[in-house]
Formats: sequence, C-alpha cells, structure tokens
Amino acid sequence: MPETASTTRAPAALLPSLAPLLHEWLPRQRWFAGKGRRVTGFTLEAATELLPLDGAGPGLLHLLVRVEQPGRPAGAPADCYQLLLGVRSQLPPRLAPALIGRIRQGPLAGRAVYEGLRDPRLAGLLYERLRTPGRIGPLSFHGAADLPPALAPRVLDAEQSNSSLVYGDTYILKIFRRVSPGANPDLELPLALTRAGCTRVPAPVAWFESGASTLGVLQPYLRDSRDGWRLALDALAGGREFTSEAHALGRATAEVHLALATALPTERLHRPQTEHLAGEMDQRLHAAAQAVPALLPYVPGLRAVFAAVGDAVGSGLLQRIHGDLHLGQTLRAAEDDGWAEDDGWAVIDFEGEPAKPLAERCRPQPAVRDVAGMLRSFDYAARTHRPWNAEWAARCRAAYCSGYAEVSGADPRADPALLRAYETDKAVYEVVYEARHRPDWLPVPMAAIERLAGSE
Repeated sequence: MPETASTTRAPAALLPSLAPLLHEWLPRQRWFAGKGRRVTGFTLEAATELLPLDGAGPGLLHLLVRVEQPGRPAGAPADCYQLLLGVRSQLPPRLAPALIGRIRQGPLAGRAVYEGLRDPRLAGLLYERLRTPGRIGPLSFHGAADLPPALAPRVLDAEQSNSSLVYGDTYILKIFRRVSPGANPDLELPLALTRAGCTRVPAPVAWFESGASTLGVLQPYLRDSRDGWRLALDALAGGREFTSEAHALGRATAEVHLALATALPTERLHRPQTEHLAGEMDQRLHAAAQAVPALLPYVPGLRAVFAAVGDAVGSGLLQRIHGDLHLGQTLRAAEDDGWAEDDGWAVIDFEGEPAKPLAERCRPQPAVRDVAGMLRSFDYAARTHRPWNAEWAARCRAAYCSGYAEVSGADPRADPALLRAYETDKAVYEVVYEARHRPDWLPVPMAAIERLAGSE
C-alpha cells in the first residue's frame, strides 16, 4: 500500500520560500510556455504531500502553481503548472542533476528541493497511487487494481511539452505540466476511441486529476515501436521511398476520424463558419507577424490564402480531431504487440497544440486540419534532408491523401482552398514555435511560407 499522504500543513508559508528557486528554474524547463516573458509572481492553487515531508526525506510535494507574467490577454487567468517536487535534507550524488535548489527560509528551510520525477522512489510512488484509486486532498486517482506492482520507472528525455515516465517498459505516464480546467483531450479522445472500438490508440488504463482538470494519463507503452518521424528520416537517409507507409498512415488517420465522428457530436459546416475560421487564421497571422518580423513580407499573400477559404465548405462536417497531427505523433508498432492493426500504425498524443487554450483545442473542427498537419510533416522531413528532396515529399503527400480517401470516402484534395489554408495556418504556427524554441529550424517553415504565399 502507498505511504500516507496529506495536504501540506503550511501552504501560506510554503510558496514564498519556494519562489526564489522557481523564478530561476521554471523558465529553463522545456515545457514552460512563458519563455521570453519575465515572471512577476506566483499563486498557489493547491499543495499536497504525496509523501510526507517529515524527517530527512525523501518527501514528495505536489503543487499546482499559477505563474504571473505580463502580456496575457485581459481577463485571462495566469498559466497554471503542475510541479512534483522532491524534498530531502541531503541529496545523494545520483540525484544532483535534478537539484532545483536549497530552501533558505520557511517550513522547509535548509532542505534540498529537486525534480521529483527523477527520483525512482518518488516516481514509483506515483504509479502506486494509480494502482489504488481514491482521493488525496484535491487529487483524485482513477486506476485499475490489477495493474502489476513495483514496475521500475524511468523518465523519457525526449523533447516534449509535458513529462513522461515509463514503468517497466509496460506503461507510460504522461504528466501534463500546463494545466487548464476541463478534461484534457489526451484522456477524453482516447477514451472515446476505445469505446468506439478503434484500435489505433493505446487505451488509457489509469489517470489522475484535480477537480475537473486532467493531470496525468497512464497508457500501454509500445516499447518496440518507432515514431513516424524517425522512420521517415531513415527512409530519406537510405534513399528509400516512404509512400507505402504514408498510404497506410492516411488510412489510419481516416479510421480515427470516422471513429471520433461516431463517438462524439458533430455539426454541419456552413459558410458563416468558414468565414469565421478564415478570420481566426488572419488574426493568428497578424499576431505571428508581430512576434516574428520575418513573416511581414509574406503577409499579403498569406491573407489571400485565408480569404479564399471563406467560400469553401470542406466536407461539410465539423468534428473532434487530433489537433496537432504530424509524423512524430504516430508510432509503428512491432508485429508482436498484438493490439495494433495489420499495418502497425498507432496515433498518439491527442492533447492538441498545447499553446492554445483548452476550449479552442476541444472545439469541433474540419478533419482536413489534421490532414494538413501531416502534409506539413512530410515537407518538414524532406526539408531536413540534404539535398532537399521535394519529389519525395510530394509522393508521400499524394499517397497519404489517397490512403485517407480510400477509408473516408472523401479525398481531402477535393477542397484545395480549405486544405491550403490549413497548411498555411500550420506553417505560421511553426514559424512562431521555431523562433521561440528552436531558432536553427526557422528556415524550414519559412520555406513553406514563401511557397504558400506565392501564386501557386
């Protein structure tokens, strides 16, 4: 059984003592969304001792903290982050890289605070909580008692906007760092797909939340699988085609879309809605051009792309979609994994674009938006290879659309204005993302911007 937990006993004094450390540590984290803006303060939403902080430790402190930063829209709440902090009197050398700092004052004065997920004992405790459903203060754990005990944890160090732990190469726990009120799509949509009988997504087996906010999801870990991005790059490096894989991936995408349309409400797409979509794209372009001046010369051409979508009606359907589909959000499973379809493709990470508000990510949208994201991903892969193989990307894009059409009955290329608009919108998003996080990659989406802003 898990060790006793409780809400923390001195919340008022806790945050001021942690604030100097968080000021330095938070902006350096890969998952921190407020990079480039100074942190002006913190507000403690909840504090729970998942492992009591008595004695020399270790203790495990779960925090939900709002981070105050200038520049957020009027009336919008400050971003809320989930932190799992280890606390010890003395930090062993093996945990030195996880150190956040030593507290100088307050109820934990003199103790070392560190990234708790890096401590196998604390990471294992989190898994044990999921094996024993129930409440701990504001936290609710939903799981299955038949989960195997004592699986060794390890942190995945892959670049991502959340944190992930793998337990015994059997399960993976995604911990959402930026928390919003409401069910996270990365739990809601896989649950809906599982109920609909879709086997393209590993079914959630446990999760935890605070109120209505999803904090983490445990799913089967496909240990021998490889993501579509790596497979595509390997094909490019080996001078091989990727069209058969792209065709199968198009079929898998269509299966997911059809299952989502069956499991969750849909609505018709009419001209007022396409005009609204075009207006939103135009607004995002305006904001992006202010943030990344390199976009400014292309704004007139890009606005024309968005204006053309006002006359498009697409497939005539708005539905729940993946929201951030690209090659890195797909896995090709090993043949002996058993649960996947014959071609081995699985779709993962249904969270959508984390930078966007949760309500926007959960809104029904045209399925062609996911298709556009994947088409951009083929172009991304080809652009990272030297020399650039434009024909390789074009063949993959065509094969993907053909596979999609075979299953869905609707070829996404039949709505060129809507498809191009969503490709353009995605490229604008990529420009801002790369400028903020990976400046060396900025030429990749900028090449697409130049193409899409032209008269093609």
